[in-house]
Amino acid sequence: MAVPPEPAMLTTPKARIDALTAAGHWGSETLHSLLASHVEERPQRLAVKDPADRKALTGDSPRELTWQALGAASGQLAAQLREAGLGEGDALIVQLPNVVELLVLYYAVSSLGAVISPVPVQYGRHELQLVGDALGARYVVTLANFRDADLAAVAAEAIPNAQVLVFGRELMLESAAPSRTAVEVSDDANRILSICWTSGTTGTPKGVPRSHNMWLATARASIAAGGMCSDDVLLNPFPLVNMAALGGFLFPAALLGASIILHHPLDPALFLQQMQQEQVTFTIAPPALLNQLAKSPETWRAFDFSALRRIGSGSAPLSPWMIETFERDYGKQVVNFYGSNEGIALFSTPETAPDAAVRAAQFRRPEPDGMIATRVADPDSGEACHATGERGELLISGATVFDGYHAHDNATVFTADGYFRSGDLVEICGDAGEYYRIVGRCKDIINRGGMKISPAELDIALEQHPALSEAAVCSYPDERLGEKICACLVVATGCEVPTLSALCDYLLQQGFAKFKLPERIEVFDALPRNPLGKVQRFELQQRVARMMEETT
Repeated sequence: MAVPPEPAMLTTPKARIDALTAAGHWGSETLHSLLASHVEERPQRLAVKDPADRKALTGDSPRELTWQALGAASGQLAAQLREAGLGEGDALIVQLPNVVELLVLYYAVSSLGAVISPVPVQYGRHELQLVGDALGARYVVTLANFRDADLAAVAAEAIPNAQVLVFGRELMLESAAPSRTAVEVSDDANRILSICWTSGTTGTPKGVPRSHNMWLATARASIAAGGMCSDDVLLNPFPLVNMAALGGFLFPAALLGASIILHHPLDPALFLQQMQQEQVTFTIAPPALLNQLAKSPETWRAFDFSALRRIGSGSAPLSPWMIETFERDYGKQVVNFYGSNEGIALFSTPETAPDAAVRAAQFRRPEPDGMIATRVADPDSGEACHATGERGELLISGATVFDGYHAHDNATVFTADGYFRSGDLVEICGDAGEYYRIVGRCKDIINRGGMKISPAELDIALEQHPALSEAAVCSYPDERLGEKICACLVVATGCEVPTLSALCDYLLQQGFAKFKLPERIEVFDALPRNPLGKVQRFELQQRVARMMEETT
């Protein structure tokens, strides 16, 4: 079996670097250089604070670090990682919940010139093995105790050739000044800092390499949309493994020197308590939580949210009535974000979309001479779409956009002139075509509460079930999570339909994460397929929707 190539430390062609640098969109700052400046300029300001329920997550007491303490802890951790063998250009898979150690790790890896590859704590043996094989990483950082689960043991089984480093065992978080001299690395803002993971239609996770400059460009867009400033206290409820948390919180805080309050997992009651106790000025929350708060004015008024200026949301269309309630009754502005690991960075704010109905579902088209450029094209012919009401695939290029997936054939990922094919279908809206509305996806990815799931890998696993002759999954709508998974089954002759519980046990035994499990079963005589034999997932969704209507 061929060993995957090491993560390239530089993926961006010189011509692109020169153009974006000359335009002022890219610069020379790195994550660790920003840390050094904040240690110097605001040493005693809070940098990061653990979730209030840290004890229940890992058994450890919550801790908080000032920028000075963060700088020292980062230096100590970098020294420990270096002694373990991690060096410039090495890849490090990280599986940690939202705790202080994870944020410190980003800065430590940055200072070493290594590449951090974070994965959700929900990943099981199956997903970790896929990531490990794709990346060829020799190091993993994790915990032995997360809600009584031994993440380290699962990682060691899934990636047997990797050195598993465990906080509290091989690694210790210390906030004293480092006693060892740091190793000098080339301080290049175009170096790849991270490889996050996004599922593709093939069922194999795809690595998204991003440089310091790509992340900081995204952070500047988030800062502008959120109206963030250096005195902000930011409450982050999203796992620090992808765009929502990294582009929305970690890198904006690094640019500004703002404070981050961590939260994990999403607990509405605790989330509201943290907003009040920490005097949070900006946060991003799932649409379902904001809808719940808009419907419960008594809950909102039971807390003091006077410090909050703006609140963001996204991942699904927002409700206009929710935006109106927040602004009219609560006096808080709502921002609609639309982003991706690959570098989509659009937003809809009170300034760009004053009307709540527009802001809830549409995003202002970026100016042609701005940090990013977009256009719309027919997904089949590639012909450009210009007129209001036309629909096509969103194409995007610019400072926030990555260079291509890791160890992947990127021939069809970009257009001939370098625009990323997002796979998202948009409609051109507005009197002058100045807005985009997301209307669907060219790709088959299921979005369950922000966790992106490739149906193809579930199809493959279910088709191997001995009681099934055909199987495929599709999404169905859910008010709280956006989408859930339905398993569509054709039972083999002489066999009984597996129960939902048995089907989930079957997938768990194969190492699938719990968030990927189906929550509904529908039985078919045959699955709808096109002339080439490919399952028509959209047709499945329509049939499941009709079945659900008939049973209600």
